[in-house]
Formats: sequence, structure tokens, C-alpha cells
Amino acid sequence: MYTTLLNIAIFQGIVLGLLILKSSLFNSNSNKHLACLLFTLSILLLNHVLELEGAYTPYPFLHFIDDVEWAFLVPVFIFLFIINRIDDAVKNKQKIYLCFIPFAYSAILNIINDLDSVAGIYTIPESGTYLIQILGLLQLILAVTFIPFLLLYSYFMIRHLKDPQEKKWVIIVLTLVSSLLFAWLITCLAGLFLQYDISSTMSVLALSATFIIHWTAYMGIYKYKLAKNKEAISNFLNNDLVISYNNLQIVENSTPEEYKESITADNLYFQKLELLCKEQHIYTDSTLNREKVAEKLGISAGYVSQIVNTITGDNFANYINQYRVEAVKEMISNSEYENYNLLTMGLESGFTSKTTFYKAFKKATGQTPNEYKNTCK
Repeated sequence: MYTTLLNIAIFQGIVLGLLILKSSLFNSNSNKHLACLLFTLSILLLNHVLELEGAYTPYPFLHFIDDVEWAFLVPVFIFLFIINRIDDAVKNKQKIYLCFIPFAYSAILNIINDLDSVAGIYTIPESGTYLIQILGLLQLILAVTFIPFLLLYSYFMIRHLKDPQEKKWVIIVLTLVSSLLFAWLITCLAGLFLQYDISSTMSVLALSATFIIHWTAYMGIYKYKLAKNKEAISNFLNNDLVISYNNLQIVENSTPEEYKESITADNLYFQKLELLCKEQHIYTDSTLNREKVAEKLGISAGYVSQIVNTITGDNFANYINQYRVEAVKEMISNSEYENYNLLTMGLESGFTSKTTFYKAFKKATGQTPNEYKNTCK
């Protein structure tokens, strides 16, 4: 029964990760890292199951997978999941590649060691054994410093999230993952220094990991929702996917057009987009595009287009230009900007050129900027 629960969690983690990667509803840089987190937890559980089943004895080469410290990747992916949901200005300051150094170091060290002890490709000389022990000690130091630091730093970064509901969801995920990692770290240290039998504790931690995977599947998609359109999610999960349980391949049979009907004006992503335009004035960024907006919303660029097209009946560029035109109209009627010429107003509002500005203004108002200014006098 215990092994069955673990196998179900492994399967669910892989399938959920593939759903997040494949679906236009969930696919964003932030959610991709959440998918990688689920894959990593699934690998850790798989290694535990292989150990319980005694698979390493008849198949010693599996040690190449087991000996890699996949746990180093867990805080990395939860950290990347968080910072990819915050503002670009904060995110761009992070040296993301540094997060992978401990895992890369651990993987190289353990693989080199396994080439000797498992594969027998070469024998580490006696003089090199001492060096391996020193490097192994460094790996231990990395584990007890890097993992807690990155988890605590992730809590620090959560303060940059704007949406209270999103912040609540992320805090819960981070707390669950942090609790699991701290318990795993303490257990490993107890086993190493106190010669404590950690098998039963590791079994409990494995069950905890299965809970995190199940909880992420339920809360992340069905309640807080990685994509916040309930009807579209329901249609997507029930009608738009065929999951092959034999080879874990996911095929999207339908096009995005088939669940456009589920997108309405109360779509939470559209509401968030409206707030970004009305309160943060993101349209003033002349380099603004679907990809940037998608990153801020935590969805794919294609889904941004679907939302805007379905709700407004217009494309993304015209939707943003409407806000820019309104901003210019406000400047024209505001005495504070009387020394601004019309082109300056257009550029301040996010237009990239005079041609684009005049064309968009004429389309929205039926007048050129000059004609509109004259009518306001």
C-alpha cells in the first residue's frame, strides 16, 4: 500500500508537470519552474521506491541517478517559481545561474565517484581518496548552508508579490517545501553523525512529498489556480487533453478556439491586466508586448491574446493603444502639459513613433491629434 501511494504520487507529479508545460493556460516561465519542482520531487520519490524494492542490487548503474543530490534543485525551483512572478526590475537583479552551482558540483562529484565504485571505469588512486573526502565535506557544507539560505531568501522575495491571493498560495507552497527540506536535512545529519537509523523517518518524509504533489495538483489548479479561469480549466482537463497512461504523452486535441467561450469579462487575468494598465500604467512602456504582459500575469502569451480578443473583440496591440490614446487625451486637456507638443505626449504615453501615434489616435477618435486638440480649446 505504501509503495502504491508513492507510485501514484510519482505518476501524478510527472503528469501534472507535463500538463503545466504543455497547456497554454498554465504555460509561463514561472509555472515551468513549478513543473520542474514537481519533476524533481518525483525523481526523489522514484529513488526512494527503487531503494525499497532493492532495485540497486541487480541494477547497480541506477546509482548514477540515486547518488545525485536532487534535493539541491528543490529550493532552486521554488525560488525561481517565486521570482518569475514578481516585477522585472527586481527579477533582473538576481544572479539565477548561481543557484545551480551546488547541484552541478554535487552531481559532478558523485558521478566521478560512481565511475570508480559503480562502473569500475577507473580506480581512484589512494592519494585521490583524501581529496574526494575533502570535496565530500564541502558538499555537506553546501547542503547545510545553501538550502536554508535560498529558502529564507525566497520568503524575503515574496514581499514583492502584489496579489494577496497569489501571495497566500505561494507562501503555503514555500512553507510546505521548506518544512520538508529542513526535516530531510536534519534527518540526514542525524544519520551521518549520530548513526541514527533514518529509514522510518525517510518513509514519513516520502509520504509528505506525496502530499505536496497532491496538494499542488488540487490547490494550484482547482482552487487558487495557476490559471484563474475555472470553466476554461474544466474544459481543458475534461475535453481538450488526451493523456496516454502507457507512455505519459500528452496531446492537445483541440485548439484554443474551443474554450474561448469560457472566457468572460470577469476573468481574473483580464481584471488583473486592467489594473496593470489603470494603476501601474504599463502601457507607457514603449517596448511592452504580449510576452511581457504574459510574464506579469503568469500565463502564456497565446492566452493573453485569447483573453483580450474574446473580451474586447480587438487584438492586443489595439487594446494597449486605446489606453495610450486616452492618456494623450488627458494630457491635452490638462494645463500642466500645455508646453508639451503632441508628439512628446504620444511618446510619453508609450507610442514608438509619430506614424503609429497618429494612426492609432485617428482610429480611436476619428480625429487626428491636432484636430482633437483644436476641438478642446
